[in-house]
Amino acid sequence: MDIVLVGDSLGMVVQGCSSTLPVTLDEMVYHSRAAARGVSSAHLVVDMPFMSYQASVEDGMRSAGRLLKEGGAEAVKLEGGEEVAELVHRLVSVGIPVMGHVGMTPQSVHKFGGFKLQGRTEAQARTIVAGVRAIADAGVYAMVLESIPAALAAEITAAVPALTIGIGAGASCDGQCW
Repeated sequence: MDIVLVGDSLGMVVQGCSSTLPVTLDEMVYHSRAAARGVSSAHLVVDMPFMSYQASVEDGMRSAGRLLKEGGAEAVKLEGGEEVAELVHRLVSVGIPVMGHVGMTPQSVHKFGGFKLQGRTEAQARTIVAGVRAIADAGVYAMVLESIPAALAAEITAAVPALTIGIGAGASCDGQCW
């Protein structure tokens, strides 16, 4: 299946920002609505921007609802593992498909000290795997694996029923971002 992702990376690619953090929910709704008008057969997924879901499950529910209702999204993508599993479960339970995003999660760029490969150490890898299992159990239908070692991506792809989409995560993922 072809997927069109309206990413919060538009902050860097379109707006000239140094990270995705300044992108607002209103901007994502706007860009999603524009993309929805041009998409005829692909699945339209839209990123939930920084702080549109991290403060509370309720904020996340409202933000995701806006992306579908106002932006024309067919699914939302959010970053994180165990810390977002409850939100994923709630969204899926009300009929909002969710794509996860683990590994190098751009909204955590400052926590990581920059845009760097994640999961190199055994401790980092186990944290990523625990997060993957949590969001898979919560109901994501797919997940982006970004900037993690290829062997870790292969392990994750073999271990979870959700589709895996690699961005700098090797060839073992079910699909690749282009």
